[in-house]
Amino acid sequence: MILLLIVFLGSVGMVGWIMHQYNEIDQLYDAAVAQYTGGAGETTPPPASVSADPEVSAESVRQLEIAPITVDFAALQAVNPEVVGWIYCEGTGLNYPVLQSSDDDYYLHRSYDGSYNFSGSIFVEAENRPGFADSNTIIYGHNMKNDSMFACLDDWADQAFYEAHPIIWLLTPQRDYKIQLVSGYTTSAYSETYVIFSEPGEEFGAYLRHAVEQSDFRAEAELDEQGRYVLLSTCAYVFDNARYVLHGQLLPADSAGGIPAA
Repeated sequence: MILLLIVFLGSVGMVGWIMHQYNEIDQLYDAAVAQYTGGAGETTPPPASVSADPEVSAESVRQLEIAPITVDFAALQAVNPEVVGWIYCEGTGLNYPVLQSSDDDYYLHRSYDGSYNFSGSIFVEAENRPGFADSNTIIYGHNMKNDSMFACLDDWADQAFYEAHPIIWLLTPQRDYKIQLVSGYTTSAYSETYVIFSEPGEEFGAYLRHAVEQSDFRAEAELDEQGRYVLLSTCAYVFDNARYVLHGQLLPADSAGGIPAA
């Protein structure tokens, strides 16, 4: 009975510790959103680009692509210079800073400010070149039981969810990007999905086509094999070392950190 009581109290203590960690990380990132971003839906509609030609109709003037939130990267990088971006998707739980270290283990259980937390951070593969310069850049995040971090990625397995959320935003200090999703599926952590391609070519084209063939949803976008892509990756629980991944093309926007480019 004493042994069972010890086991029971240990289990209760572990659950309590985990719940405390969840609450702590939720508060930390809620505070980060409040402190460093303009908040979803608070920015004005994208302004139209101006044409000096009076014969050009208003309908033909291109609307600028401006990120739907603003991010104070100067303040964020003063806290941690390894902040390289911010990922956001309206109507989902995606609203986090993105980190990159020389060690992929570093942000597994550290928040964006470097403090310990079980939930860790959203972070870029250490072997990728900075600035999302490779043909495919890998971004990792935990699949947390409280639906935080990258827990929502497998929601895109549903066609209706994809159609409601075909775009994710990646904001950076230099340039913002629309991530135009092209594929989402379950794979192994040891699959060729995680091969990094520095430049486009025949092998990268085959890689993209194979990703689309496996996809749980049918994307509206066509592949641009010369473009740059990101791979969002999180744990899945359908078999040992399973992962759920999303592939998306980076489409440059007309803003940086949500601020229209000069």
